[in-house]
Amino acid sequence: QVQLVESGGGLVQAGGSLRLSCAASGRTFSRYFMGWFRQAPGKEREFVAAGIWSGSTTYYADSVKGRFTVSRDNAKNTVYLEMNSLKPEDTAVYYCAADKLSDYARPFYRYWGQGTQVTVSS
Repeated sequence: QVQLVESGGGLVQAGGSLRLSCAASGRTFSRYFMGWFRQAPGKEREFVAAGIWSGSTTYYADSVKGRFTVSRDNAKNTVYLEMNSLKPEDTAVYYCAADKLSDYARPFYRYWGQGTQVTVSS
């Protein structure tokens, strides 16, 4: 059984930074897309960023491009989302996800973490 556990959320001032972690276990993820999504109150879950576990290709939503960066640590089976220049509109619950997908930006991943709250104050 695959498990994904997010951590690193918290409260940060606008303009600040946070790094979210997603620890994966249960199987090999070398050929998986690892995605980050977020959901703010009253809004649909939206794509944030994604990457192929074993590759260097990454994808970003327009709203975070240039501010957020995805990376990984293979030894720790952990994917990271580095968030810089945070804005109040980035406030949401952030989820990591994993699956073998052709459309990485759609919220239909097979495996999901429990989410971690990110709150950006103005």
